[in-house]
Formats: sequence, C-alpha cells, structure tokens
Amino acid sequence: MAESTSTSLAHRPGARAPLDPIFSPRTIAVIGATEAPGSVGRTVFWNLLSTPCGATIFPVNLKRNNVLGVKCYPSVADIPDKVDLAVVVTPAATVPGVISQCADAGVGGAIIISAGFKELGPQGVALEQQILQHARRGKLRVIGPNCLGVMNPVIGMNATFAKGMARKGKIAFISQSGALLAAILDFSFREQIGFSAFVSTGTMVDVGWGDLIDYLGNDPHTSAILIYMESIGDARSFLSAAR
Repeated sequence: MAESTSTSLAHRPGARAPLDPIFSPRTIAVIGATEAPGSVGRTVFWNLLSTPCGATIFPVNLKRNNVLGVKCYPSVADIPDKVDLAVVVTPAATVPGVISQCADAGVGGAIIISAGFKELGPQGVALEQQILQHARRGKLRVIGPNCLGVMNPVIGMNATFAKGMARKGKIAFISQSGALLAAILDFSFREQIGFSAFVSTGTMVDVGWGDLIDYLGNDPHTSAILIYMESIGDARSFLSAAR
C-alpha cells in the first residue's frame, strides 16, 4: 500500500510524545495477526487491510510465513520499515515483552487490544506496570490494554475488531466501555452520524483522558468531543485539558 498523504491530527508543541503515530500512522504492525476464523487477530488485520488509510500493514506472527496473503514477520524488529503503530492482540503474559521489542525498534505508538490485566487483579497490575516501564523507556505512547481499538475515519483507518468503519464526521467519541462504543457505532450507522475519531481507552495504562482531550481538542477535523467515562484517573490532567 502507498504511504498516507493525509494531514495528521494536531497536537500542542511541548507535550509529551504526541499521538500522531496512533491516529495517523504510515506503517502499522499487527502483532498477533492470524487467519483463524473469528479471531481478534484476523479481524483487526482484515479491517486495516480493507480500509483506505494509506498505511503499509505488516502482520507479525512467529508461527506463520504469511497472513491473508501478506508476508508475515516473526517480530517487529524484523520488519524492514520503521513502524509507527503496533496493534497488539497477543496473550496478556506476552505483551510486556512485545512492548519492550517495540520500544527497542523505535515504534511510536501502540494499541493493546489484549485483555487480562488489572481487571484480573494483582498479577494483571504487575503486567501493566511492566508495559508502562518499557513504553516510557522507548517514548512509546500506549492506548489500552483491554480495548476495542481506535478508528480515524478522516483517513479511513480502522484499527479495531468492530464489524464496520465509522462514517466521517466532526465528532470525536472516547469511551472507557468497549461495549458502549460498539453500540454507539451501530447506532451511528442507522442514523448516519459521522465521527472524526472513535477511541476505546481500555484500562489507560498510559494515554489518558487529558492526553486525548488535549490532542483531539486541537484537531481541525473535530468540532466536539463526546466522552463516556467510568473513572477519571489523572484528575489534574483531565481538568487541565478540559479547560
């Protein structure tokens, strides 16, 4: 696929590593891509292949030579191009190691769709702490874990395991609930409502409300931000961005 020529979302100068690699990537690695029918790894990979985001998509799977006819790589370090975004769909126990490899490879952002973290107790919390340590070391921004993914309808990117792509519009929707996000997506199809961004936050190990509000609030394609929040997290960052 050709590289994207779309204008990236705006961000404020001087902020911590920007979210451009997540919302406007030119190269995307799907780590855990597979051909297993009905699997998250297959659905995410197919969604990215079949949407016109302009990015080059690389499947990563140690056990496969190709996925859906696309050459597969054993790790992100083996991909010949610099990777902007990694979408991670491997088992929870493997994710800290995956993020460490991404940090070493200079990946700019990651969306961790995998579940099995702090929602399961202390062992999951420890995994999240390891993920954050590796991400900070590599200046890698992370959405998730345990999330549905991210859509940027402006450039046609569907990095989720949802069944369809949101219509293009001026509303950014951020949700802590993947189930609600999916329900709103279905509703938007019926009512022909469009979005500039569609974000499932998951447990927010790194990127939080403040980061997303600050970023999308400066996006020229976004006129309003709709939020479904179950917990506020970093209240100071949220209030600062909301102002």
